Amino acid sequence: MNLNFDPKDLGYLAPYLIMTVSGLLLVLAEAFYKGKDRTALVGLAVAGSVASAIASIILYTQVGPNVSQQIMGEMLMYDRTSYVLSALFALTTAVAALMSPSHQREHQWVIGEYYGTMLMAASGMIMLAHAANLVTVFLGIETMSIGVYVMTAMRRTSRRGNEAAMKYFLIGAFATGFLVYGMALLYGAAGTTSIVAMRGTLASTANPGLVIAGGFLLVVAFGFKVAAVPFHMWAPDAYEGAPTPVTAFMAAAVKAAAIAAMIRVFGVALGGDVVPFGALGWASPLVVIAAITITIGNISAVRQDNIKRMLAYSSISHAGVLLTGICALGLGSITANPAIVYYLIAYNVTTMGAFAVVAYVGSRGRERLLVDDWAGLAGQHPAAALAMTICLLSLGGMPPTGGFFGKFYIFKAAMDVNDGQLLWLVLVGVVNSAISIYYYLRIVTAMYFREANQPFTPTRSGALVFVMAMCPVLILEMGIMPGWWLKLV
Repeated sequence: MNLNFDPKDLGYLAPYLIMTVSGLLLVLAEAFYKGKDRTALVGLAVAGSVASAIASIILYTQVGPNVSQQIMGEMLMYDRTSYVLSALFALTTAVAALMSPSHQREHQWVIGEYYGTMLMAASGMIMLAHAANLVTVFLGIETMSIGVYVMTAMRRTSRRGNEAAMKYFLIGAFATGFLVYGMALLYGAAGTTSIVAMRGTLASTANPGLVIAGGFLLVVAFGFKVAAVPFHMWAPDAYEGAPTPVTAFMAAAVKAAAIAAMIRVFGVALGGDVVPFGALGWASPLVVIAAITITIGNISAVRQDNIKRMLAYSSISHAGVLLTGICALGLGSITANPAIVYYLIAYNVTTMGAFAVVAYVGSRGRERLLVDDWAGLAGQHPAAALAMTICLLSLGGMPPTGGFFGKFYIFKAAMDVNDGQLLWLVLVGVVNSAISIYYYLRIVTAMYFREANQPFTPTRSGALVFVMAMCPVLILEMGIMPGWWLKLV
């Protein structure tokens, strides 16, 4: 292991450093704002996030397509995938910050430390994108998770929010135990915590039992983080109880960051010869978990009348699709990595757009979280109804949207695995994608084909309107020109 520090390494970590410093500055700046003026902090939050994204894009252009270099004593690494994911996390954070001020004012939870907490959580996500060691994976996950626990309970007067945060915290702490224990067993088998070095040592270890046990424990730990069945019990309550911008941040960025960590751990450290597909190996339980997650997520969403809970179960189903890509990656599919990253981009854009419409439609007097509350929206606010429709069709995987090609590329990568080992899982995913259209169209039907019970008084916000306009355009652009995005990732 090369433990020498090279000052040039800091340049490759510019996205992480910018996000971290911006978060610290926000924490300090919050002390100088009083009352409702604290919403002015959103400018610094958006500027820091955008600057981090710009740094990621610049560094992406300077790194070759086949370059993968370890830095900072082999604790972190950089390649094109890490910079694409860093830019994705930074821009998702910027969008979540833009959505927040109007919701804070409307629902009376103006708290200045919210933005600093958000950026510090995002810095953990960027660390996960660059992680090259199990230690940095752990640090990134905990930095991200602690921030999101706090953000879930930011609306202090909401009993439901406090309950959701407590459930999320307790289950998250429980998952951390599995994570650390699994990492410890893998360290015992490999003699190193380096993700790159671990792949070679685990394949020839004298302690295969430790590899199996450690891999299974990590499957459980990451199952909690991505809300996979049967580790999903926290997600519906947390999504419903958290403020809508926080729910959007959790559903999009947090899930994407956990998948980024799984790309490193399961695709590199535990990939290839380390993962026999059969009675042993982490892929055996993970493919079953993926199939159950896709199915249970969709079936549960069909029964929901609360839109945030419906989107929560929808998010669980999407986690199953992403786990399908992780299985394909571990089993040697060369197209799995770009397919997963493309899916994450499409999913993040779609999720942020959908929750932006939810935040726009809800007002202080009536948050309108039930499907019946959206009756007649198209007649009074046709642009908002159109934006929501495009986002819902993308979540359902309908062409020509980014969500359609996201699922197509994931399933194609799974089909590339030798001997058709994942064919049955692909069939499960395709059938469930058709099922999901039903509950997405329930909202569309309410918006377009039912009469409104009373006039809508949406949350007035230029930032919300911008997000609602930008996300559907990007969704359609990713569906019309998917090749450009796939080449990018």
